[in-house]
Amino acid sequence: MSNCPVCGTVLSFAFNAKVLKKYEISYWQCQECELLKTEEPYWLDEAYQSAIIDGDTGLVQRNNTIAKKIAGILYFIFNRNNSYLDVAGGYGMLTRLMRDYGFHFYWSDPYCENILAKGFEADRVQKKFEAVTAFEVLEHLEKPVDFLKKMMKQYSCKNIIFSTELYHGVVPNPSWWYYVFNEGQHISFYTPKTLKYIAKKLDLHFQSNNGIHCFSYRPINSFLYKFLTGRLNPFISFYVRKRIISLTFSDHQYFLGGRGD
Repeated sequence: MSNCPVCGTVLSFAFNAKVLKKYEISYWQCQECELLKTEEPYWLDEAYQSAIIDGDTGLVQRNNTIAKKIAGILYFIFNRNNSYLDVAGGYGMLTRLMRDYGFHFYWSDPYCENILAKGFEADRVQKKFEAVTAFEVLEHLEKPVDFLKKMMKQYSCKNIIFSTELYHGVVPNPSWWYYVFNEGQHISFYTPKTLKYIAKKLDLHFQSNNGIHCFSYRPINSFLYKFLTGRLNPFISFYVRKRIISLTFSDHQYFLGGRGD
């Protein structure tokens, strides 16, 4: 038995399950902040032999959907002309999509090869970032608060836009798809209450709607946030695309030896 890495409360046993088709492990829930997590994940080296799991067939569709929602948030809530960073950026798809919109996005990921956003790695530039994005990251973390604090300090940034699938109070049945037992990479699971606890720990404000969550230094209008990430988002993202200049061609010139951003 151990303590919750978010609020320090003693964890309660939830259930057992088999990960990577061979390790019988236990899952524990915090009765205070509702974090649900595995026992100490000794199997992660094996689970991460491939950074992107084979079963992640929604990778492309998810990035396209996320890009549309972020476009609205950055255009109407944050400073659209500032720079942004996608941490744990995978192959660089989201960074490329956001640059195609016209946002000055950069990439970082120590565990995956940058294929689609080459030349726009964070360690190549001296930039201050308006916000960092971290999509499908928190479920991979054993100590999410420590990770976020380190990231905020490293990039001097107090705005974080992210995603992770939430459950609501009651521990989901082991048939819940988001456990992805066979791949073994998802080790922490959250409710809205958990994320509110984390925001308080970080001294940040919290908004969440339609799968997109945000920790921010300044409060964000809840109605505006829900509007931008709601049903009208496809129209909003289309409007944004027409209002700012894409970086697609200027990035092409950058690789030909011209002036980049």
